[in-house]
Amino acid sequence: MTYSDRMTLFARIGFAARGLVYILIGWFALDVASTGGEVKDNQGALGSMVDAPLGHVLLAICALGFAGYAIWRLTEAAMDPENCSRTLKGKFKRVGYAMSGISHVILAVAAARLALRQTSAQQGSPGDASAESWSAWVLSQPGGVFLLVLVGLILFAAAATQAIKAYKAEFHELDGDTPAPDYVRWIGRCGYAARALIFALIGWFIISAALNHDPDQAGGLGEALKQLRAQEEGTIILGVVAFGLGLFGVFSLIEARYRRMRVAKPDSLR
Repeated sequence: MTYSDRMTLFARIGFAARGLVYILIGWFALDVASTGGEVKDNQGALGSMVDAPLGHVLLAICALGFAGYAIWRLTEAAMDPENCSRTLKGKFKRVGYAMSGISHVILAVAAARLALRQTSAQQGSPGDASAESWSAWVLSQPGGVFLLVLVGLILFAAAATQAIKAYKAEFHELDGDTPAPDYVRWIGRCGYAARALIFALIGWFIISAALNHDPDQAGGLGEALKQLRAQEEGTIILGVVAFGLGLFGVFSLIEARYRRMRVAKPDSLR
């Protein structure tokens, strides 16, 4: 098995791991909508696996998958195998790849540490505290307000990209000899729409923290779900979004099996 074959396999496992995590997030969010339980983000969902049967084995597989997915995205960001840099849209696409790669490195480390019992399981949404912490650090740097606003705008751009993807529902990366079935496209459409809303909310939290010089206003996935629950029709809104996040997990599992992809070997390793 070549380097590209191995890393492509790991990237597919990464899609499957992402799918499992989003299904758990959606399930827990539905519980919050119906019973007022505890919101969980990505790391909280990983923590919930610790006490499950074969939980540490599953976490180890997730860690490998997230690492493979991260290498794939970071390779695309650094090496630009699709020649995205020819257009401004392509440049933003590479930034998105880099951010996705970094976030999955963090998830890989978190899953690996849980699998190796090097840390205790974190419940709830630890990502909110992390967002507040790094926002405080950024604001303390020269030009910190500008940098934090820029991060928020990048998240808005990512939200817009996913909203457009939900609207168009093309998903050419799943097309083989025949186009993907309509029901698969609807699963992806609903999943990306829910994710777009979450990204937009997180971007708004970051920009609010920057403009008000208050890192406590920053937040992640958990804070976004809490804000949805706090609205007047929060139970319904959160329930719909939770269902969409769960469908995004299902769509990720479909991508793990059917997406056309190949992780190129970096030039430095050839």
